[in-house]
Amino acid sequence: MATPPLEGATESPSGASAALKGPLDYLGWSERSQKVINWLGIAFGIYTLITAVGLIGAGFKSATGGQAGELFQFASNPFIALMIGVLATVATQSSTTTTAITVGMVAGGLPIAIAVPVMLGANIGTTITSTLVSLGMVRDKDSFRRAFGAASIHDFYNLLAVAIFLPLELMFGILAKSSEWLANQTSGSDGGIIAAVFSGIGSTVQAFTTPGTAVVKWIAGPLPDPWFGIALILIGVALILLVITLIAKLLKLLMVGRAEKVLHTAIGRGPMSGIASGPIITVMVQSSSTTTSLVVPMAGSGIFTLRQVYPFTLGANIGTTATALIAAFGFSGVEATLALQGAYIHVLFNLFAITLIFGLPFLRPLPVMGAQWLANLAAEKKIYAAVWVLGVFIALPLVLIALSVLL
Repeated sequence: MATPPLEGATESPSGASAALKGPLDYLGWSERSQKVINWLGIAFGIYTLITAVGLIGAGFKSATGGQAGELFQFASNPFIALMIGVLATVATQSSTTTTAITVGMVAGGLPIAIAVPVMLGANIGTTITSTLVSLGMVRDKDSFRRAFGAASIHDFYNLLAVAIFLPLELMFGILAKSSEWLANQTSGSDGGIIAAVFSGIGSTVQAFTTPGTAVVKWIAGPLPDPWFGIALILIGVALILLVITLIAKLLKLLMVGRAEKVLHTAIGRGPMSGIASGPIITVMVQSSSTTTSLVVPMAGSGIFTLRQVYPFTLGANIGTTATALIAAFGFSGVEATLALQGAYIHVLFNLFAITLIFGLPFLRPLPVMGAQWLANLAAEKKIYAAVWVLGVFIALPLVLIALSVLL
């Protein structure tokens, strides 16, 4: 069965997909020159991302006066912090944005006890994108059943992972302790060769990003505290939202064809191949949303089965953690250790989850079973799909946060 063209592509007479349009195509340069410009745009985007995360860290520290724990007392309830992570990711349609902002806040003093559930919530919130993509096949009952099932695997897997690891974190601090240990090994002056390499990378990155940070601080300089810090946070968040969109568009333009080839080559060869290809494609396009946008329509068309999509989705969860790690290199000293710890939380959670859930035979089939059950319900009555999306990702988080405020 032929693969349907991606949204935004057009069919040439030969049947191949025409080049996708990029945000810099208006320059009108030759194809080779345009490709160089697009890569330079990605490099500039990464530079801006690291600078923006640094601004958030500095702004958060300035705005809170070192009292971030007291300021975020309302989020000290881990379930509220979890819901904040869900809603923030749903609102931005990007777990990368949520985790990058959280890394900056951790460097600026946000307690790890709050950052952990926010990161876990980002994993849940990001699954809404694949679910929304599946709604594009709602008119064809069988295609919608397959597509919604493929998307819902992401939902059920991440919900199961959070249901397991949030209680473990509350009881034993698994993620907080392991991320702290790993951050100490890869930063500072006494962590050996690995720490020296990471510190060298961080110092180099910071040397490049310091001028950009200094310019923004100079612009916001006339503002008194805490407005100076708040301004830095808002500018940092705005830059992250803009630049992640830019990076995703440029990488999709440059890499989506290669990503499709990796999909067809690897995803059907077995679970280990699917898990390995998930991070590769997600890093290639810097967006798990784009990754799921590739695979869900293919599943809906019957090219891939739910069991083939399942391990690939797990791999995509790991790939989406790369951006926060990159952003963490924009700090030095104690802040670098904290930023790395914040980024490692997301990495370790996804590594632990895939090892436990996919590694244990009695847990492995649960996300597929849940996805098949929900897909069958939604295919028969579309209202179930609407209740699922609006209830799990929007209504429930809002209700829980409202109750915490009122009570």
